[in-house]
Amino acid sequence: MQNKRKKEMKEGKKRGAERTQIATRDEEWSDERLKTFLEVKPPEGMPADYNILLRAYRGMTADLFERFIAIYKEVGRDINVALEDGSTFLDLVSQHRKSTDYAAALEAAGGTKKTD
Repeated sequence: MQNKRKKEMKEGKKRGAERTQIATRDEEWSDERLKTFLEVKPPEGMPADYNILLRAYRGMTADLFERFIAIYKEVGRDINVALEDGSTFLDLVSQHRKSTDYAAALEAAGGTKKTD
C-alpha cells in the first residue's frame, strides 16, 4: 500500500514547464515586507546575519536585494558576517555567475571577500 502511494506521489509531481504557478517578478514590495527578512531565525551553527542575507538573496530580485541591504545596514546588521571558515556572504554570491548585481550591491554597502 505504501509503495503504491509513493509511486502515485512521484507520478503526480510536476516538473519544469508542467508547473502551473507562474513566477512573479513585477510584484510591489514595501519596506515593511523587506523588513520581515530581518526576523528570520537561523539554523543551528549559522550566524543570524549570514542567514538573513542568504534568505534575502534567495527570495529577492537584485533590485529588491539592493533596497534590502540599505535596511539591513540601517538596523546595524553585519554586511561582512563570516562563517567558521572565514568566508563572507560576498564570497558565496561571487561564485554564482548570474549574481553580479547582487555582488555589486554587497560591495557598494561595504561587503568584502575573505580573499580581499
